[in-house]
Amino acid sequence: MNHLILSFFALLALLTAEPLSAAEHAGSPKFIERTEQFSKQEAEQKITGIWGKISFRAKQEPILAVASIIFLLAILHTFVAIPISKYAHHVQHDHDEKIKKIARDHHTMPEEQKMVSFKATILHFLGEVEAIFGIWVIALLGALLYFVGVDDMKAYIMNVNFTEPLFVFVIMAIASTRPILRFAENCLRFVARFGKETPAAWWLSILIIAPLLGSLITEPAAMTIAALLLARKFYPLKPSAKFAYATLGLLFVNVSIGGVLTNFAAPPVLMVAKKWDLSTPYMFLNFGGKAMLAIVVSSLLYFVFFRKELAAMNKQVPDRDGDGIADWTQRDAPIPLQVTLIHIVFMAWTVLFSHYPPLFMGGFLFFLAFSKATRHHQNPIELRGPLLVGFFLGALVIHGGLQGWWLGPIITSLTEWPLFLGATILTGFNDNAAITFLASQVDGLSPALKYSVLAGAVTGGGLTVIANAPNPAGQSILSKFFGDGVSPLKLLLAALIPTIVTICAMKLIPNDEAHRQLNEAKEKTAIEAPVVTPETTAPTP
Repeated sequence: MNHLILSFFALLALLTAEPLSAAEHAGSPKFIERTEQFSKQEAEQKITGIWGKISFRAKQEPILAVASIIFLLAILHTFVAIPISKYAHHVQHDHDEKIKKIARDHHTMPEEQKMVSFKATILHFLGEVEAIFGIWVIALLGALLYFVGVDDMKAYIMNVNFTEPLFVFVIMAIASTRPILRFAENCLRFVARFGKETPAAWWLSILIIAPLLGSLITEPAAMTIAALLLARKFYPLKPSAKFAYATLGLLFVNVSIGGVLTNFAAPPVLMVAKKWDLSTPYMFLNFGGKAMLAIVVSSLLYFVFFRKELAAMNKQVPDRDGDGIADWTQRDAPIPLQVTLIHIVFMAWTVLFSHYPPLFMGGFLFFLAFSKATRHHQNPIELRGPLLVGFFLGALVIHGGLQGWWLGPIITSLTEWPLFLGATILTGFNDNAAITFLASQVDGLSPALKYSVLAGAVTGGGLTVIANAPNPAGQSILSKFFGDGVSPLKLLLAALIPTIVTICAMKLIPNDEAHRQLNEAKEKTAIEAPVVTPETTAPTP
């Protein structure tokens, strides 16, 4: 109960942050307003080239360069998170042994405060991937105070939009409940039955079907459901480290591109859907088919490569009914249909009002009350994971809001193919929604360039944990199967093959818009070309 009360106050504090921002500050920070003049100043001083623009901007506003250095240090910190965690375990073990020795020598346990290892606890936090970017926000706030003052620091934080972190927190908490998970499992079981519900059948079903559901239930919900099902159906079978990372990388890439069949489910699409007039039919025709093809091809490639290991897992699956078919049926008590339906309604409400925190956060509080009333049909609702992921994303948008000064010149200086590859690579270092948002601020982008930046952003969404908003949710759920944590380098390598497959699908297959432009060009050429007749070609007498 205390757990829920604490969570309620945390949610209440977050919920009131956005309304307070309108009342407590008069506008944007002054240093942000000055950055809006960069393009005009560069044109007046005839500054061209990517490096020239970046150097000019860094000199004009040093805080931007400092903020990017802090962001880079936070990224590098994630690469040493595992060694830090290992050292934290070592320090904790030494402390526990010391406590045991004191108990043996003095025949009594020491005072409670002496039983806690402050050093081990701090090291544990420093090795927690979800906490790293939040820790570096402290350094960023210090830099803002030093360079621009307290008023601009407050104004910047109050202008940050925390809607997405809040939404991911809520949808992750709801999607991880027993009724929703059981409903999703039963839906995927229908597909897995075609493969006799073997580990291979479940593996393919989860990694192909669940990401595509992201186009309807949003990518964060799809990631949560897929990760939880993998945690039940696949990872307990103890796959090799190579297979475990391959599955995680494939999951991240598939979810990143699985939400592009509609115009509301993937964060990078949502950022530009209104401004670029991207309708759901347009997304389905130009992105959807390619995404589905890439998901199927990537999954089948990994399936073929690891088929022997998947086949060996059959021996670990109990066959209770003796019919030779792996019996994955859970022995838990059945869940009443009305309970499941109400959970689905809460989830639909959250998705429908995903841009209105007062509505989906208020709905979540009612959901917690309903869960309490039906707790005999529930598993304990764990809010630690969703809260950590929300904290991670909240810190990420704070850092990401100060990276546009160098991303902008890169995006606006590239042509179609370089822009696509650049967006794919840059997504690994910044949230892909930020990439498309920055591109949407550039006027005059052709349809081909808009397609390239959006396709590149979703293609690179599986390369790192920070590349796509749902990734931290998946990592939070599955990290317990990776020893001391998920290695960023191994995750990057695991995601490379499906990323390359997606690159081929997105850029080598002509899209519907390209066909339309080509046909229009042909028609225009035919209209403007002179009609050749025997009379016009005959020599003049």
